[in-house]
This record gives sequence, C-alpha cells and structure tokens, in this order.
Amino acid sequence: QGSELGNWALGHWTEEGYDLFENFPDLASALWAAEERKLVPHKFPNHHIPVPEHYLAEDATVAVETRAIMAWMDKNPFVLGANLQGGEKLVSYPFDTARPVSETPSAAPRPPDDYEDDSPELQETPDHAIFRWLAISYASAHLTMTETFRGGCHTQDMTNAMGIVQGAKWHPRAGSMNDFSYLHTNCLELSVYLGCDKFPHESELQQEWENNKESLLTFMEQV
Repeated sequence: QGSELGNWALGHWTEEGYDLFENFPDLASALWAAEERKLVPHKFPNHHIPVPEHYLAEDATVAVETRAIMAWMDKNPFVLGANLQGGEKLVSYPFDTARPVSETPSAAPRPPDDYEDDSPELQETPDHAIFRWLAISYASAHLTMTETFRGGCHTQDMTNAMGIVQGAKWHPRAGSMNDFSYLHTNCLELSVYLGCDKFPHESELQQEWENNKESLLTFMEQV
C-alpha cells in the first residue's frame, strides 16, 4: 500500500526489485526482428510464439510471480482478459512495446547526431480494431472515464477524451503482460486503470464500484 495520491506506477515492484508488469518475455521485438528478416510465418510464428529457452532457465532474472502467471496462462486458454490497476483513469491496449525505427541495409551510414531525431514507431496489432472496441466498451460505460475536459489524473489527457490509449503511445515498455498474453496465448488483454487514486480510501470504495460496475459487466459481455 501507499499514498492514495501515488501515480499508476506505485506498487509495481516486488521486494526482489522486479516490475512484474514488465517482467515477461519481449515477444513483440522478437516477432518484428523475424519480420525484418522475412522469416514470418514460415520459420517464425506470428501467434502462439514460444517462450525463449534462455528465459526459462533457472538462473534467469524472472520473478517467481511471473513464472506462476505464465504457467497459469498456459494451463487456461483465456480469450479475454483485463488487469485492474489504479493511479490513472483510462484503458490501455497493446502493443505496449514501441517498434524501433528499422534500418535500411543499402542506406549509407548515418552520423550519430541523426539518431537523436528518431522515435520508435507505434506498431498496431493485427487485431487493432478489436482491441479499440474492447477498450471503448469499458471506457464508454464508465461513469467518468471519458470526462477528460479537465485533463488526465496527473498530466495532460493522452486519450483525446475517449478514455483509451495504445500502451506504446502512453508509456512504451517491452515485456509487458498484455503483449505477452496476446502473442503467446492469443488472449486479448487490456490494462484498466480504474481511477486517479492509486490506493483509494475506504470511504471512496463504494463510489469507485459504482463508477466501474457497468464497465466491468459490459467488458465481460464482449466474450
């Protein structure tokens, strides 16, 4: 626990120093690298991508909790998922990983200063429209998530008053649970940030339930 005014990142880390949400295999980068080499789909799959062997080694820097979640996902063929968080009020959908700017092999070498202007590309998933629909189904049924005329919880509104945002646009990160769930198990998983308070006071829980009740039911009905 911690301050109810903490931002969305508070509480992500374990005592061992792992950020559980970013502790999964980065399958998106592996897929894009294979695409650059034209190995997909004949030699490298574009779905149900296996976990790299080095990641499964006993001495790999992987949290016990992460291994348990991965085993749970492999055992249960989920098709729809949402992880519920706090400290912000929006729905985030994959990809969370930003695709690096690709190099053209035939191009002339670039001076180091040129790279300062590079920014990673926002890579949409093949199911981008479905992800947006799922995110909108939650945000639009929430009592206040699309009322962003005063800005976001802690910064400017990243959702354009829709209450949804692609993860890589808002907070790009590799190895997220959502990207792993999508590429390894084919499950469509979103991150739902329920409200601005990271750890709401007991007196606020009833209102938070009212804010999110219809959204949760609507989201589950999308199955």
